[in-house]
Formats: sequence, C-alpha cells, structure tokens
Amino acid sequence: MFSRNNAWQHEGKNPDYRFSLANERTFLAWIRTALAFLAGSVAIDQLATEFATPLIRVLLSVLLALCGTVLALVALRRWEENEKAMRKEQALPYTHLLQVISLLVVLTALSFIFFIVLG
Repeated sequence: MFSRNNAWQHEGKNPDYRFSLANERTFLAWIRTALAFLAGSVAIDQLATEFATPLIRVLLSVLLALCGTVLALVALRRWEENEKAMRKEQALPYTHLLQVISLLVVLTALSFIFFIVLG
C-alpha cells in the first residue's frame, strides 16, 4: 500500500486526467471525514469532561479515533483500486463504505443522544 514501487502505475493506459482528479477529490473527501472523526475523538476526550463518565468518554473517543484511522486506510485503498480499474478500462469496484460510514454516524449520534438525555 505504501511502497514506492507501485507497478500498477505503469499498467494499462493513463486515464483521462479529469477522472484521476475526480478520484483524488473523492479520496480527499474521505480523508476530511476521517479527520472529522479524529477531531470528534479529541473533542470528547479533552473538551467534554462533563459529558459522561470518564469510561464512557474514553470509549467514545477511542471508537471515533478507530473509525477515523480505518476510514483513512480504506480511503487510500479505494483510491488505488479505482486508479487501477481506470488504467485497465474496467468498471470501478463497488464499495459498502457509504453504508458503513452512515451506520457509524447514526450509532455515534444515538450514543450522544443517549448520554445527553441521561446526563
């Protein structure tokens, strides 16, 4: 994933630069989402000291940090898979990432609502 010798970059033909740039913009949007999860993690841990018990705060912070980390890694993999498919003139691979992120956001929101109502 992080190797400098990416043989796939020399396979097939160069895709239209507009598609590569669109793929890069999508990657950057996923990275912004990952950073938002990480920022939420830090905010809960450092700024919301009266939000819930320390254990709950730590659990929510760790959960959000893990989500951000996994999302960043998956975004990189997805960008690479899309680039490979475009070079080989194949269909772009389908991802369940949208459903997963939606579920994570809903679960996070429900947990916040739960702790706000109880707090």
